[in-house]
Amino acid sequence: MAGLAAGALDLLRLDEEGLTRWGERVGDTLKTPAFIALSGALGAGKSVLARAIGRGVGVQQAMPSPSFNLLFRYRTSSGVEVVHMDLYRLQSPDELWELGWEELGGRDEIVLLEWPERAGDLLPGDYWLVELSIPADAPGRREVSATRVGDPPDLAGFPMTVSEGS
Repeated sequence: MAGLAAGALDLLRLDEEGLTRWGERVGDTLKTPAFIALSGALGAGKSVLARAIGRGVGVQQAMPSPSFNLLFRYRTSSGVEVVHMDLYRLQSPDELWELGWEELGGRDEIVLLEWPERAGDLLPGDYWLVELSIPADAPGRREVSATRVGDPPDLAGFPMTVSEGS
């Protein structure tokens, strides 16, 4: 997987427990700096996954949705900082500069970004795009896919498998 310009993890259906377990595994194994863009409709599980990744990294406190605050920072005992952002309320990518966008992606930082499409062309060159949706035929589950953009650090494949992607 390392070094691929683009690649995708297979589309998988997970219940909330499976999504949480995968997120914790991602957080536990993810190398910094890392940027994960979480995309999906309201209720698709973006915040559930972000909280699970944060717990896996070592965030001890509660991680509320940053829908109204837009950004929360969490420092872990290992020195890694988790930045959880929600861009749902942004009207323009230009508003990102007010949130300290240019300072994101530091050496010991993991950025979890909900509603990445609101960032427009300002997304970094290297990140994972994790797309979540609720399948019509299985409302208790989430369809999850992850696409490598550029050359971000590897993302834990458990319980997913790696496939060659476009």
